[in-house]
Amino acid sequence: MAEKDKNPNKIDVSRIDLDKMKEKTTETPGLLPYAHTSGGAVIKPDDLGKIKGKSVMAMEQQTDNQMQQLYEQMDVLVQQAKSLKERRIASERIYLANIPFEPLIGHTYYLYQRSETSDVLSMIAPGEWGRSKKFQKYIAKVQLLADHTWDVSDFAEDEFNTEQADG
Repeated sequence: MAEKDKNPNKIDVSRIDLDKMKEKTTETPGLLPYAHTSGGAVIKPDDLGKIKGKSVMAMEQQTDNQMQQLYEQMDVLVQQAKSLKERRIASERIYLANIPFEPLIGHTYYLYQRSETSDVLSMIAPGEWGRSKKFQKYIAKVQLLADHTWDVSDFAEDEFNTEQADG
């Protein structure tokens, strides 16, 4: 019997292609994108297109939500600025009017147009005049605020229009 038959588990090194074996091994098996042993965990490559697509969709949704919040906050600020501008225009007009008394903070007064060029501030409401109405028209109900601006309510249409003051 030949030497081959005596030890069936003996490997014939002369028949092994070492260069081919080198291609099938690695010095860093932990960096392989697949399992390096037959009992290793199954590693499936990620679908990068799917992952990026989900990430982009989430990013767009989040930035859209944040932009909507900013637009809502800007709208509140625009409304506050408009209100403040209207209060300033009204306050300027009231301080140009004839005020025959010292107005008190927190009290309500009434602004009337006396003539085309002059207004007057009064303590008497439009329904309290009776027959002795001295003014051309009622302009607004106003209240003096602590910062000495006037809060205007119940005003005649377009009396304190901010667009007219811009021009």
